[in-house]
Amino acid sequence: MPVVCLAILAALAAPPIKPALPAKYPPAVAENTIKTIYRSRESAEGWLRDNAQSYLAAVQRKDFAGKASLTVGRAPDNDLKIDDPLIQPHHLRVTVVGDSFHVVALDDSARFRIEDSFEPRDTTVGPSSIMLGKEGALWGRYNLRLSHQNAPALILLDALSARFKQFHGLRHYPVDLTYRFLLPMTRNPRAGDSLWIASTRGTQRKAIRLGWFDFMVGKKPCRLSAFRMLEPGINPNNTVVFFRDATSGKETSAMGRYLEAIRFGANYLLDFNRAENPVCVFSNLYNCPIPPKENTLKVPIRAGEKDVNLEAVN
Repeated sequence: MPVVCLAILAALAAPPIKPALPAKYPPAVAENTIKTIYRSRESAEGWLRDNAQSYLAAVQRKDFAGKASLTVGRAPDNDLKIDDPLIQPHHLRVTVVGDSFHVVALDDSARFRIEDSFEPRDTTVGPSSIMLGKEGALWGRYNLRLSHQNAPALILLDALSARFKQFHGLRHYPVDLTYRFLLPMTRNPRAGDSLWIASTRGTQRKAIRLGWFDFMVGKKPCRLSAFRMLEPGINPNNTVVFFRDATSGKETSAMGRYLEAIRFGANYLLDFNRAENPVCVFSNLYNCPIPPKENTLKVPIRAGEKDVNLEAVN
């Protein structure tokens, strides 16, 4: 067996620590925690319904696919065409420069805006979103997502996308603090080694396996791997769990769900009440990591987001 395979098997065989039990809280703290989670859910649904950068606003995607530059504009010869008078015939040229993007306004009246106020004509920015407009016109309809993920792409967001009207809201399980854990991570002794995680658009996304979380769901011990994505624009302290469970494809997304682990001193907060659907559940124009087989739980995790009404959104 190749050495690299042996190394991976050795890492996966890391001995589990004693599985963590759900975190315990005094009644007043528990009540406040539950209210905070419900408020967070309301805020997330409001953002999806109304925000110009909502996932529901995505209407076009263009991958660089090996090209150094892509053009954006109203004219037919652009790589990404926007048929609207708000957009100039040749509005922008976007060039991948390492981990960033070089953005240049082409036509005299073409404008783009960064962080609501800065309006350069030639600048370099990291993975982010920029607003598109023209001189003398109102801003806010079009945003261009500069997506890197080591496979760069442009995603056009339209605040007037018809998909907003098709959105029927998010669905969640009731908040249940028995799915909330404050626990240590069993560190991966080979955490510096990278691996590739499959994604919904057929590309491989680079990550590292930081370690493992061990916890109890009812009377069942469970283990999930924790990852950090190695991609431009990702917070180097980000710790994420991609997982499937016995509800996947039935009550929750068939693809699985994502959960960010929050560092608290030597421990992490792993709260499945905050488990979310992948962005690709809302739009197939995004590229989402697919939970690896090692993160498939046999128990149901009846906490966090349920599946969305796909017929209503797609």
